[in-house]
Amino acid sequence: MVTMARPAAMRVWAIGLGTVLAPLDTAVNIAFPAIGHNLDLTIGDVQWLVISYVLTYAALMLALGRAGDLIGHAVVFRAGLAWSIVALALCATARSFAVLLACRVLQGVGAALVLSCGAALITGLHAEERRGRALGLYVMTMAIGTALGPLLGGVLVGLWDWPAVFWFRVPIAAAALLWPRVAPDPATSGREPDRNVRAERTVVREPFDLVGAGLVALALLLTLLALNRAREMLGAPLGLLAIATIVLLVRHEARHTAPILDPRLFRLPGFALINAANVLINLAAFSVWLLVPFYLAQLTDLTPAAGGVVLGAAAAGAIVATPVAGRLIGRIPALRIALAGGMMTATGLFLVGTWGVGTSAIWLIGTLAVQGFGLGLFQLASTDIVIAAIPRENRGVAGSLAMVTRTVGTVAAAAVVMLLFQSLEASAGFVAAYRDTFLVAAAVALATVALLALGYRPGGREA
Repeated sequence: MVTMARPAAMRVWAIGLGTVLAPLDTAVNIAFPAIGHNLDLTIGDVQWLVISYVLTYAALMLALGRAGDLIGHAVVFRAGLAWSIVALALCATARSFAVLLACRVLQGVGAALVLSCGAALITGLHAEERRGRALGLYVMTMAIGTALGPLLGGVLVGLWDWPAVFWFRVPIAAAALLWPRVAPDPATSGREPDRNVRAERTVVREPFDLVGAGLVALALLLTLLALNRAREMLGAPLGLLAIATIVLLVRHEARHTAPILDPRLFRLPGFALINAANVLINLAAFSVWLLVPFYLAQLTDLTPAAGGVVLGAAAAGAIVATPVAGRLIGRIPALRIALAGGMMTATGLFLVGTWGVGTSAIWLIGTLAVQGFGLGLFQLASTDIVIAAIPRENRGVAGSLAMVTRTVGTVAAAAVVMLLFQSLEASAGFVAAYRDTFLVAAAVALATVALLALGYRPGGREA
């Protein structure tokens, strides 16, 4: 069996430490009651602590991924670590809602810098035929952070109040930043290191599409805001502005010699479809994180800690799935793994919808683990397909695109799934609304799988 050289393994640890900063933000969710009490906030106020952070990093990732392709992924990644240290410290010391909100935006910038180049860095540490395993490590790190966040957050808030959910990540970011190197070298990756790429790019003087970067950020920001406000009057005008901005973006990028995201990529067979599928699968799957906490609170006698363990089974399933998928990619076409993951996600969502009063904890955990395992398979395989389709010199954009489509799906779920559930609950009650919402989510996942199976045709650079 081929093993990773020690220098490469050490760099993987550094990238993992930096990458985990973003998913560990789930620790902040546990601190919402304490933050609200301390700063005298309503639930409506508190939600903007999430919205401001998510919108910021989602809007900036593609542009920063392109910046990493031009100046070096390690440069952008390490800048993100340094930025995050400052932003997290500012969040922890904020003593008013306005200041904390501004600091959350700054934290979103740091997350965008790190996430935009994390996947490119970790795939650069491996030869191309081992890309799947590299992505498996990356996605598994994200899943571990998502699962650990609420557990660590609950303990830290109990011991040191809400600022601790920000403080504890400062030494993690510092450790990753102080690591000697995170960039790949020829001995471990089988290709030229980032510094040579940067030197070559300096000679060519490839321009950075500043206007395109602004339009990408604005288009994503308006799209995510429109999805978030879909249940309000503001949603329609925001949606129209988002469409208009996307049209301007496509026209600008089609004319630019070095676009942030080349529109011609979406003409590749299957490229637009796999990205749309990533949005839809994540939209369906995020219903677990939206509705299961309400089920656990209303229909079980589980303590909050035990409920956290049950909910964490979904993330645990993804953690187990990612190294499995990473080893399978290269032996089995990534599309088959994505289809299998989508089917398992749909099955898990259907089974979660069968819960009722008195359902055993073992069944709760088992069905969530099935859903999480399927989602882990799908996310890794779809990310591999997207990265394989884009030229290697644009890996920052490729990794960012996979993250952005996932984020669009989760933000859309917050609007669409909750609107559906609340409409059903008003007429049928909680249990029926819960069941029917998960049936719809399972149907969306199943329809997405069918669409991929029937309509996807590999093309371009895909492996």
